[in-house]
Amino acid sequence: MRFATLRTADGRTTAVIQTGERWSRLPAPDLSAYLQTFYGQPAQSLAGETVQGEIVLPLPSPSKVVCCGLNYADHITEMGRDLPQYPTLFAKHADTLTGPDSRITLPEGLHVDWEAELAVVVGQHLKGATRAEAADAIWGYTVANDVSVRDWQARTLQWFQGKAWDATTPIGPVVVTADELDPLDGVEVIARVDGTERQRGNTKTLVFDAADLLAYVSTFTRLRPGDLVLTGTPGGVGMGMVPPQYLDDGALLETEIPGIGTIRNRIDFPTSRS
Repeated sequence: MRFATLRTADGRTTAVIQTGERWSRLPAPDLSAYLQTFYGQPAQSLAGETVQGEIVLPLPSPSKVVCCGLNYADHITEMGRDLPQYPTLFAKHADTLTGPDSRITLPEGLHVDWEAELAVVVGQHLKGATRAEAADAIWGYTVANDVSVRDWQARTLQWFQGKAWDATTPIGPVVVTADELDPLDGVEVIARVDGTERQRGNTKTLVFDAADLLAYVSTFTRLRPGDLVLTGTPGGVGMGMVPPQYLDDGALLETEIPGIGTIRNRIDFPTSRS
């Protein structure tokens, strides 16, 4: 099944489920509210009238956004590191998230990099979960890009200040449920900048897969329906190039995962045009 959040002609948002070629309304303003209220209930029984609108940020208010860095072997190599024994984790706030077609606006002069990622959407409460329990708790998957401000990230050993700028982590366009997509089978994760492919990785090469990550995170913090876990980025980031390359004002960043869709985000450094 495919789910999304739409903005309708009246300016309001609604959670929706795809039925055929159409979207049917669910009784919640977005997928965050839907999962937090109706998790465990069959979505088809809650579906209402057919609606039309613009696809927007699907999950605007997760209680947690947990990210894994250095999780593809090729990316670990290009960053000059050894394969990790444990996941390298950091957190974002919900304010960091933005929509699948939103502009990403930042001050001029920053070193802004791309990081295409598969994001896991949690569908059950998890605390101290086994791997099997964590796998059962995966509601679905969506596309994300962990757009990173590298010069701020490098200011200290902690990455947070380079990873949590407001409205810089696009996700979407839809959430595809776990019964229709399995990263263990191998899912391509792709990034293009102005039409040029910069990243193409496969989830078969993840060091820690989705179930591993959810189980590990749930050991020290509770995960709730609607929470997001970003699984890391493959090789090909701008920071790893020689010399490093970063996003320019006006660049079009496209992030694609076949079977889910593509998000398209224009980079905006407004002071560079003043």
